Amino acid sequence: MVHAFTIQPETYTTFEDETEQLEQCKEWGLLSEKAAKTKTFYYKNNGMNLSCDIVGLVDKMTAVIAFDNKQLHCIHPSYLKEMQAANYSQRLTTAADETTGTDAAESEAEAPVAVEDNAAPVEQEAEQAKAPKAKQPKEKAPKKEKAPKLELPEDKVKMIATVQEFTTVPNNFSDNDDEVIIYEAVSITDPAMEIGTAWSSHSNTLKKLELEVGDTVTFECKIVAKKLSKHPVAYKINNPAKMQKVTAE
Repeated sequence: MVHAFTIQPETYTTFEDETEQLEQCKEWGLLSEKAAKTKTFYYKNNGMNLSCDIVGLVDKMTAVIAFDNKQLHCIHPSYLKEMQAANYSQRLTTAADETTGTDAAESEAEAPVAVEDNAAPVEQEAEQAKAPKAKQPKEKAPKKEKAPKLELPEDKVKMIATVQEFTTVPNNFSDNDDEVIIYEAVSITDPAMEIGTAWSSHSNTLKKLELEVGDTVTFECKIVAKKLSKHPVAYKINNPAKMQKVTAE
């Protein structure tokens, strides 16, 4: 059976092994810190209750799940976590009933009142008699030239960057904001390519390095075109590995 609701990922990173899968699920809060192995998850929506496995990620805020028919689907980890609650389907039904009741009340409140044709107010007739004022043409603002998009490599590459800022961005699916790192002087070392600025999630793995603003680091990763919310940073560093600080000579 084909699921029509799925959002297929254009590109995504599969987990290299069960250990990486387990660590990522713990970071998303889908498994407890004491969990020794993963489990079967369930996708619940529109009366469906489908078993699925977490097979990879597009980025730290987008998990990729696979159903029994091998179809892939992108989903926010916090949304998937909510679905694991035993009463999730019941909460959806209650919310839908409340929304239907509100819509009906608003429709009644906004229903137009019939008015007889010859009961139009004098002010309305006077307004119709006035000649419309000519609108002044608006001056068009000059178009800003967009910077050409970089042709990013699809495979993992070696990179070097300097930590510019630690910050957070809103997460609409969670009570907590997402922690991120913004880097400057970002470039690929092989093949040589300047990126400029980029960002990555500030994962528990990176926190162990105790990075500070101004630290220059080398690492291996995949880099993709993905803008950071509320920041002028157009590229994202996915799953940086083998990260090392560069010590000044």
